[in-house]
Amino acid sequence: MFYPLSVWVGLRYTRAERRNHFISFISFISTMGITLGVIVLITVLSVMNGFHKEVRERILGMASHADIQALSGGLKDWQQALEKALRHPRVIGAAPYVESQTMLVHGRQVSGAVVRGIDPALEPAVVDVGEHMQQGSLKDLAPGSFNIILGRELAFVLGVRVGDKVTLLVPRFTATPTGSMPRMKRFTVSGIFSVGMGEYDRGVAMVNMDDLARVLQMKGSVSGIRLKLDDVFAARQVSLELAREFRGYFRVTDWTDQHRNFFAALKMEKRMMGLLLFFIVVIAAFNIVATLVMVVVDKRADIAILKTFGASPRQIMNIFIVQGSVIGLVGTLLGVVGGVALALNVEQVVGWIESVFNVHFIDPNVYYISMLPSDLHWDDVLLVGAGSFLCSFLMTLYPAWNAYRTLPAEALRYE
Repeated sequence: MFYPLSVWVGLRYTRAERRNHFISFISFISTMGITLGVIVLITVLSVMNGFHKEVRERILGMASHADIQALSGGLKDWQQALEKALRHPRVIGAAPYVESQTMLVHGRQVSGAVVRGIDPALEPAVVDVGEHMQQGSLKDLAPGSFNIILGRELAFVLGVRVGDKVTLLVPRFTATPTGSMPRMKRFTVSGIFSVGMGEYDRGVAMVNMDDLARVLQMKGSVSGIRLKLDDVFAARQVSLELAREFRGYFRVTDWTDQHRNFFAALKMEKRMMGLLLFFIVVIAAFNIVATLVMVVVDKRADIAILKTFGASPRQIMNIFIVQGSVIGLVGTLLGVVGGVALALNVEQVVGWIESVFNVHFIDPNVYYISMLPSDLHWDDVLLVGAGSFLCSFLMTLYPAWNAYRTLPAEALRYE
């Protein structure tokens, strides 16, 4: 892109000791500003990726990667559908379930909840809720035991502990001499779980699949089949393949359908945060304009002499483009190295700051986590680095154009 003369002189101007120390100071500030902007941008994006990963893992700790349901009513031939789904090469786990919106009653405390009937033997192959049990175990949900496991916040609202009784009311009605009455059944609290998501800790309870099917009068059928895949991001493709294989007899959805708005909001939040923080780099890059404008004024005599010896205006323009690009490149490289290092060690850095100043940035009682998560994505690093350098390059064009327009006679008039 540049002539060798332009590159050589531009690099020489970058390394040379300037007579005007203020110009050198502004050049240093420009480089450091770009460096700090890139460090902040990479670190913040990595932390946001970390939070998104934590949220996704906690959601998928209770929600399946994909779900097979009947087009209407219950799923009757679920054993055949389960076997057929497991034959797919990307499906590594499957479990049937029965689910219903219910009311849970304990004394004077009443709360709505989604009660999910599970098979304790198959459920761990789909979700990892068993790893989040604070009390009890999924094995306690034996058929006919009528035990129930509650989310931590749901148990707190109802005021129950392990061993207490809760009454389950389901939207099924039984005709009695006094009128229609909702079906109800008393269950014994056998366990409490906490996955760190209010949606589940506050609104989900689990019982044995056969017990809930008896209460709902769904003998022989289930609400659906939950699937676990070898790659969570392949859920959309696998769902489409299974839907074609079932030939429209069943409806197949995936986790992106169930939480589409939530994850779309997280994605939009990351984009907007990245765009706003990128203005730090843009502001720092504006210093390159000031630096090069002052350098052009300081080197007017040199420009005139070079033009007198035959240098073309394009070569003069490229000299200052090279100089400004070097400032942007150095700042970007330092920022990328610093940003990657900080993103990979942000947990330790924050922990050290908390221990030194005796402060806590993240309250585990509020956020359910005690550390600052970070998940470095190299595509983010590449995008930030390329954007920073491109912005720095664009900022060199106006000062270089001024050097391009310098007239030798005008520049040497007062020399």
